[in-house]
Amino acid sequence: MVEFVKAYIEQLKKEIDTIKPEDVTKVVDVLFDAWKNDKQIFIFGNGGSAATASHFACDIAKGTLQRVYDHLEKRFRVMSLTDNVATMTAFANDLSYDDVFSQQLNHYVNEGDVVIALTGSGNSPNVIKAVELAKKFKAKTIAFLGFDGGKLKNIVDHHVHVRSNNYGRVEDCHDMLHHLVTYYLQKKIQEHSESSQHGRQ
Repeated sequence: MVEFVKAYIEQLKKEIDTIKPEDVTKVVDVLFDAWKNDKQIFIFGNGGSAATASHFACDIAKGTLQRVYDHLEKRFRVMSLTDNVATMTAFANDLSYDDVFSQQLNHYVNEGDVVIALTGSGNSPNVIKAVELAKKFKAKTIAFLGFDGGKLKNIVDHHVHVRSNNYGRVEDCHDMLHHLVTYYLQKKIQEHSESSQHGRQ
């Protein structure tokens, strides 16, 4: 029915308007600093958020490049922790599902790296456990949230909160946000490159 479609879109517009632009800007600044300082970025989530994590990592890695065939171009060091099914299921089977992200982080994360959690509820035990481990390593933590933000809202250093109680629309907004962040980073990197070139002249 057309009315259902209209109602969904109208509600989505209202929920997009709950996002604070200044929160998005802070996230972009953290990621841009990671790029400048050669820090790693790790992204993860469950279900639909797992797919968004893969998409987000892909876009940050490739979508920010100015000269894709230039192997000397400075690039983001970004990884989705949802992509290695063998690793995830090994930790889930031998330890517990709560460990699938934290155990992967334990292999790689260092001080100053960036850890991004994608979650609707903000209460997923495996996501919280990974963020808590990241903080022990003094990594910077970010969450993209929905509903009331859950426990994670008060744990992470920075968050972007979509005030919606519908998982589908929260994920819609998170997808939009990851594209926004990617294009913003692309813009900042281009401006940084142009500024550096002018400085050398």
